[in-house]
Amino acid sequence: SDYVERLEAAKAHESSPLGLRILNQITENAALGSAERVPYCQDTGLSIVFANVGQEVRLTGGSLEDAINEGIRQGYRDGYLRGSVVNDPLRRVNTKDNTPAVIHYRVVPGDRVTLYFAAKGTGSENMSIARMLKPSDGREGVVRTVIDHVFESGGNPCPPILLGIGLGGSIEKAALIAKWSLFRPLGRPSPDPLVAELEKDILDAVNRTGVGPMGMGGNTTCIA
Repeated sequence: SDYVERLEAAKAHESSPLGLRILNQITENAALGSAERVPYCQDTGLSIVFANVGQEVRLTGGSLEDAINEGIRQGYRDGYLRGSVVNDPLRRVNTKDNTPAVIHYRVVPGDRVTLYFAAKGTGSENMSIARMLKPSDGREGVVRTVIDHVFESGGNPCPPILLGIGLGGSIEKAALIAKWSLFRPLGRPSPDPLVAELEKDILDAVNRTGVGPMGMGGNTTCIA
């Protein structure tokens, strides 16, 4: 709902007539998908799960990983969602139920298991990058890297997009930060003022690229 609200708000600021028409089509499609209980995109994505496992939890009766995959299997099969996953990147045999999921486990304090699930569109996932910047590149290098990549990607990730960005750590740590950041409610800036300012500057700069809705031009390229 927060994504649709952001799309609705963007209409008031979209300068391109074609871009505005596309935004209207997307929000109409979202309303139809909600009313009819069907996906509003045929790409129902990779199954990404963050599993926060409390350190006081004792799991019995089988494998947590098997249970997660069984839930995804039932959801995609019974919900008639597209199976996009192959069992092996070389043999490329479709598993037909979107398993196995990509699961990230984190041990946290407490006595609960919390699962965060995303049906991550493969169109946007395919546009992901990891870059190693030099310390001398600084803040400007971060902004420029993001802007250049969004511009090069054009309409491939089906904008308006959400940008998840991870800075620091090792290469896989940065990617995990970027993925996890997509779970933050839209419109909630970082509690760190320095990071919040960077988020705003990147958002404004990306929307000045002119990529626009679905890559057809306009100033609504990214909504958060």
